[in-house]
Amino acid sequence: MLKPVQLGASGLRVSELCLGTMNFGEPGRGHQGDWTLGIDEARPMFRAALDHGLFYFDCADVYGIGSCERVVGALLKELAPRDEYVLATKVSMPMGRGANQGGLSRKHILEGVDASLKRLDHDYIDQLVIHRHPHGIPGQVQAPIEEALEALHDVVKAGKVLYLGASSMFAWQFAELQMTAEANGWTRFVSMQNHYNLVYREEEREMNPYCAHTGVGLTPWSPLARGILAGSYKGGFGSGSTDRSKGRDRVRTEGLYRGAATFEIADRVVEVAEKLGKKPAQVSLAWLASRPEVQAPVVGVSRIEQLDELVEACELTLDADVVEYLEELYEPVENLLSIGTS
Repeated sequence: MLKPVQLGASGLRVSELCLGTMNFGEPGRGHQGDWTLGIDEARPMFRAALDHGLFYFDCADVYGIGSCERVVGALLKELAPRDEYVLATKVSMPMGRGANQGGLSRKHILEGVDASLKRLDHDYIDQLVIHRHPHGIPGQVQAPIEEALEALHDVVKAGKVLYLGASSMFAWQFAELQMTAEANGWTRFVSMQNHYNLVYREEEREMNPYCAHTGVGLTPWSPLARGILAGSYKGGFGSGSTDRSKGRDRVRTEGLYRGAATFEIADRVVEVAEKLGKKPAQVSLAWLASRPEVQAPVVGVSRIEQLDELVEACELTLDADVVEYLEELYEPVENLLSIGTS
């Protein structure tokens, strides 16, 4: 059974794991359409999550171009009282071809939050996450950060959003956002959903220490490196063994994981898992969860057995020599934010 944890220095408590819901929605709709599960396939996994004490759910407006929010909102309303779960969604990615259908302008934030609430069929969102920095979406207008921050503050004060979170950006950018919000009396961010796992550890340089020092909780995305650390690829990108790793998503995965030792590290995870009688995904998640600044990694599942295994991984403690063995092959790679792909 998962335990509730405090999210950073905020008063919000979340479960030790967050269920990422990118793969739930309308099959065939959106960039992840070829591996999307519909509402009836998703229902048992949501029920199992709640039974395990997992009550933190993360979605985004852009997942399935709105269909993810409709499924997530409907299932949560069906399965649990409103005050027993924490619902997060995101704003900023383009939702259409219109000139103002993306970004973090005041117009899109206000309209985007209202649209998300309508799709979710909820009165409020527990946590609104900006999907990237206001200047971090290629092709979108670089809205002044003051404009974005004041609009985010306004949706909080209107009662439509309770807490704010942010996702993947440079640490200096996040620090600037937090300091600007504080200087103006606007709502600050309580969490950072960044890209962090055994084969992409660049966040250990700046972002993780900054968040730990300032009381911001970490909820890393892709803790299993899009299946690489779960054994979905057997030694290379051409050896995908799941619908996701063999489909359109493989191109995105190749763009994210460029390290020379990526698959050697994944092989070590498999080796350690076999010695411990565990699954590679459990070892990878146990490593991440042991980082003191990490509160709730965002995990994605397509089967109940996967969820069961990841919940069990939260009880797994790796010995120091095992951690050293898993980490020692890592070599610095180009920070993906610098080339706009993170």
